[in-house]
Amino acid sequence: MSTFITSSSAPLRIGTVSLRVNDLAGISHFYQTVLGLQLIDQSDGIVQLGAGNRAFLELVGDTAAPRSAPTEAGLFHTAFLLPERADLGSWVYHLARNRFSFQGASDHAVSEALYLTDPEGNGIEVYVDRPSSQWPYHDGKLGMVTERLDLNNLMAAAQGREWQGAPAGSIIGHVHLQVGATAQADAFYADALGLDITARYPGASFFGSGGYHHHLAGNIWNSRNATRHTSGATGLRQVELLAADPATYDKTVAGLEAAGVALHPQTSGIRIEDPWGTSLSLRQKPI
Repeated sequence: MSTFITSSSAPLRIGTVSLRVNDLAGISHFYQTVLGLQLIDQSDGIVQLGAGNRAFLELVGDTAAPRSAPTEAGLFHTAFLLPERADLGSWVYHLARNRFSFQGASDHAVSEALYLTDPEGNGIEVYVDRPSSQWPYHDGKLGMVTERLDLNNLMAAAQGREWQGAPAGSIIGHVHLQVGATAQADAFYADALGLDITARYPGASFFGSGGYHHHLAGNIWNSRNATRHTSGATGLRQVELLAADPATYDKTVAGLEAAGVALHPQTSGIRIEDPWGTSLSLRQKPI
């Protein structure tokens, strides 16, 4: 496999993730303080956060929005991808120094990741990829695993580098969703949207573009048999997918149309919904 497979170089990749939150100021402060995201813009109840002057997380404030239930379809976690292993190591030091808590840490063979949640229960992963030349494959599928992460080794990689906030080049590498059934998720995200099924865990499927380990995933670990999620609730509002070029955009739209997925035109591109009402937008990647 190529040593240059990355999330951002794929034909389809994640752009901006939009969350609906009750406490806009508090949640914005959390992502800036704990994850080190940069305030890019704010106006009229909307905050744009990112890194290197590029926004990739949108927070939309709505104090009246009902809280989404943890068993509903929607967001499992938003995964923030850092450019280098040293960045993740220095971020771990940042957590320790400031006594910020995290809920888990895993070595997935393709990546190293830490997990936490924001104050309104939105799942977060912060991770770094291993070079794709090191990713294990078994019978044509990625051999992703969940093993103990060596935090001491990871922190040593920081080489004393001070955490200065999310570095330029940080992006949202993937989004993991809660769905009601994996077979339906496969039909929508692989058959209709055209992503490859790169791996399967018990109760979960992983979908990627261009050989990347996954840009989207769907699991039923908390949400088995879930129906459409509560409209207007807190949590995931929309996931933006960016097509690298016009040919990829046209091919993706054609596949969605052939599968009978309803397409809702937007100022830039289209909006679609998965079987559980999770909203995704599709547009061409800006130059």
